[in-house]
Amino acid sequence: MLPIVGKPMVERVMDELALGGVRDFILVVSPDDRRIVQYFSGEARLDARVRFVHQPQPLGAGDALCQAAPLINGDFILAACDNLFPPGHVRSMIARWAEQDVEALLTLMPVTPDEARSAGVVALDGSRVTRIVEKPAPGEAPSNIASLPLYIFSPRLLAHLADLPPSPRGEYELQDAIQRLIDEGGRVRGLPVEWRLTLTRPADLLAINRRYLGHGAPRLAQQSVGPNTQLVPPLHIEEGTIIGANCVIGPNVVIERDCQVGDGATIREAVLLAGVRVPAGGMITEQVMA
Repeated sequence: MLPIVGKPMVERVMDELALGGVRDFILVVSPDDRRIVQYFSGEARLDARVRFVHQPQPLGAGDALCQAAPLINGDFILAACDNLFPPGHVRSMIARWAEQDVEALLTLMPVTPDEARSAGVVALDGSRVTRIVEKPAPGEAPSNIASLPLYIFSPRLLAHLADLPPSPRGEYELQDAIQRLIDEGGRVRGLPVEWRLTLTRPADLLAINRRYLGHGAPRLAQQSVGPNTQLVPPLHIEEGTIIGANCVIGPNVVIERDCQVGDGATIREAVLLAGVRVPAGGMITEQVMA
């Protein structure tokens, strides 16, 4: 639910899927995720059906998909809520799926050795995936090509979820189910992608917001901005925010609703989450403030 220029990250992911033609979503959430349920039950601007499934404990992507499986009755796309891909990639995946007789289509991209240690790494024969290893130890990666968390599957994959063994970290890995599909002769292929944006650190949140910011300055009510304050685009400032006098705000700043910025503050290259108070004379640069 972290903000990407006025929308939660998960909604940005769903927007990409909707552009590819997806109109029916299942969100797997924690029983405590009341905010996400509230948001997609009335606040979201997504023109689609959204249903919710509870995952009682965070036991991995394989377990999350297992919770959603009773609602799946055909081919489906699976996406993580913390990765964004180039415009059109979802549409390209759907087109490739329609052209080929396969049970799984994976999004693939070269990664560094450090990145490979936290990814599912594949062995390839042309575009055919012959092996997938989750989080390989140094020297054990079958290639430098990672499977990223955007897939299309046939329902055949679901049969491999129920009796997955837990991984050493106590989670049920989706990659183990994919490997089982490969082992029983399932046709698994990959589609390359040029880049992805992933949200794992505060620096990632800043970088993704920079990518989505427009080039204009926001239109704010006159009483919301004090005299001699400079607004340097690109900016995104939400309603309810009050900015004092003699401030410099921008460039590359996202300020959520109901923030207060004291006189003489400087904010550059930053994200302020809802309700943040910046004291007079405060200096905020390259930070996420909560």
